[in-house]
Formats: sequence, C-alpha cells, structure tokens
Amino acid sequence: MAKKRVVAVLGHEALGSTLPKQKEALKKAVKTVADLIEKDYQVVITHSNGPQVSMIHTAMTELSRQHGKYTVSPMSVCSAMSQGYIGYDLQNTLRAELLERGIYKNICTVLTQVTVDPYDDAFGMPQKQIGRYMTEEEAKAEEDKNNYVVKVEGRGYRRIVADPRPIRIVEIDAIRTLSDAGQIVIACGGGGIPVIEQRGKLKGASAVIEKDRSSAVLAAELKADTLLILTGVEQVCLNYGTENEIPLAAMTQEEALQYIEQGHFEKSTMLPKIEAALEFCEKCPGSQTIITSLEKGVKAMVGKGGTVIQ
Repeated sequence: MAKKRVVAVLGHEALGSTLPKQKEALKKAVKTVADLIEKDYQVVITHSNGPQVSMIHTAMTELSRQHGKYTVSPMSVCSAMSQGYIGYDLQNTLRAELLERGIYKNICTVLTQVTVDPYDDAFGMPQKQIGRYMTEEEAKAEEDKNNYVVKVEGRGYRRIVADPRPIRIVEIDAIRTLSDAGQIVIACGGGGIPVIEQRGKLKGASAVIEKDRSSAVLAAELKADTLLILTGVEQVCLNYGTENEIPLAAMTQEEALQYIEQGHFEKSTMLPKIEAALEFCEKCPGSQTIITSLEKGVKAMVGKGGTVIQ
C-alpha cells in the first residue's frame, strides 16, 4: 500500500529571521516533520523565505553601493540564494533529528523555478515590500530604473515587487521522481524562483511568489493526499483578533468562498492560505488541506485540531 503523501508548508515562525535564529527555530520545526515521517507519511517540504530573501537583497544592494565593481542581484537570484541556504540548514537539521530517532532517510533540496504570466495584473500593482529602507533620493534612483517604491511612514522608502500567481513548477519531474523513490524533498522554497518563459528560455522575473499558492500547485502535481499549512495559529478563525472570534474546525469550499466574500481573512496572512486550499481541493477531489500551528501539525493529521478544508 502506497504511503499517504503530505506537502508540509513551513511558515515564518518555523524559520526565524536571522541566521542564528533560523538554526534555533529549525531545531523545533523539524520535530514536527520528523513526527510525520515516523508515522510513515511520505513528506515533501516547502517553506517561506520573506525575511531571508529581503536580507539577501539588502546585502547585495549595499555591496554594490560600497563597491562599484559589484552589481545589484535581481530578485530571482536572491530567491535562489535563499532556497540554497535555507535548504542547507533545513535538510541537515532534519537529518540529525531523524538519526537521533534511528531513522535514516535521504533528504535533498531541489532548486525550484516556478513560471509566472508576464501579463499577470500583479506586475502592474506590486505590493510586496523587500530590502532596506531608502532615502527619498535613493527611492528616486530606483524609480529611474523602472522599479516601484512605496513610502513607509516614519521609516523612509522601500522597494516593492509583484506577487504573481504560480503557473507551472519547472522541476516537477525531478521532485516527483525523488519523492516516489522515498526521499524527503525540500522544494518550492519561498514560493519558488519566479521565471517567465520566453521562446523556450527561462528569464528571472522581478517578483516573489506566495509560498502557499506554489505549495498548492506542487501538492496538486504530486497528487498529494494532504496539503498541511503550518502557521502561527492553531485554527482559522472568523472575526480574528476580536472578542467575537470563532475558531473553525472545518469548512467546505462553499463556506470558504462565502467567508472570503465577507472579508474575514487578512489579505497578507490568512487569505493566501485559504485560496491555496481551495485551489488544491478543486484540482484534487477527495484531498484535504489542513491549516494549523507547527505544534499541532501531527495531531491535526488525525483529526485532533486545526482547520480542515475539503
């Protein structure tokens, strides 16, 4: 009997925001992943990269400012760098945790590109803030290079980039082959490296992709049984953060669409997770998405917590 396949999505809390904090956070995060593996699930891991890619972009920009012979790194390259070093820490920390439990598994990180539509409306309305805070003069220089900036009250200016929807995972065959062979795969880090396909060639896009949406595409391509989104709350709530907060143990696709229309989900936090769940469920009838905290992930897989959308 084939193992049940789970695409586990690690959020910001699982990774920390600096190199030292990342190492500490991962020691905790991999325990949940190891629990899933120990219970004989076939696990594919995706993860966020918000603070990390912003840190890399800031560092490379500062390097180019201080030393003229170096150039600014495009967003696609910064995304690739973040996938590499997060994957390196994640696979080694998970390997150590599994070995302590007497489990030996091959773990690999796949540098993953995800195609986006160059005509996606998001390119005309960028919203994702990245990099350091700039002066007005520096912001003007960015605009002269056809980049978008936004003023942040009391902090200065910051560059903003698009967050287009993912279309296709370029390395899907490699990911599927490795997973089918029983390896633990880390893929689509930070939503994947955004690329545009032009005449058979892949060109990096000035964008970041929402990791939950890419994870839904990956889970659908792998025909996963469960998309497990591990975040900072135990359950999805209506009226979140108010005295009338209502936690949800489950919701149907129809209910989720109704709650979205009523404006219950914050655009930059919970909404992408709900949209990802709906996309996965639509592409894979009979599957489920579970949204819960890192601590409750394993229990939620057996119906003891979290919010189930199916």
